[in-house]
Amino acid sequence: MSKLYLIFHHIFRFIWNTIFIISYPVIATFGLLFIGITYVFSGLSRLLAGIKKGNEGKIIQKSDWEELPNTNGLLEAKVHKQIMFGPTCFQLRRKDGVPSVLEDHYFGGKIKFLDEGLLLEKWNATDSKDLPDFDICLYDPDLDKITSLTNIKCFDWHLSEKEDNNLLFKWFDGIQGGEVKVAL
Repeated sequence: MSKLYLIFHHIFRFIWNTIFIISYPVIATFGLLFIGITYVFSGLSRLLAGIKKGNEGKIIQKSDWEELPNTNGLLEAKVHKQIMFGPTCFQLRRKDGVPSVLEDHYFGGKIKFLDEGLLLEKWNATDSKDLPDFDICLYDPDLDKITSLTNIKCFDWHLSEKEDNNLLFKWFDGIQGGEVKVAL
């Protein structure tokens, strides 16, 4: 019985080695092609991201002061803190060098331009355990004044409507959503 076992062992080992020798170049070629295709698409993605029109979605990642897009050279921002797997908070200042109330607070990346001024997300805390806790504020650059409009306790909010002197904010915290109507 051991002789029969030895014969089967040699036959199956020969078959296994043959399959491995034939299939190994195919598997290795597939792996190299996969890595190459991933590299090509990564490069293509970087190229297309550089060509992308508009600067509205620009996110500042450096630690230096940079001009905020679409502010006509009025404001510049500097990263203060990046919350792990969350948003970034910024320090804002006027680019013209005029001391401002903006320098006393930290702001989120959401900025909306209205006729009355700039709609900003003022952070009440920068410690990750106290977040989210934001005041939606209106900044009047002519008077250098920040007016708190409402408090929102979630990261996902947006300005839904603007009617006359009323703003409608919608928010969603992952479980529930809501609306807040604010008079300017």
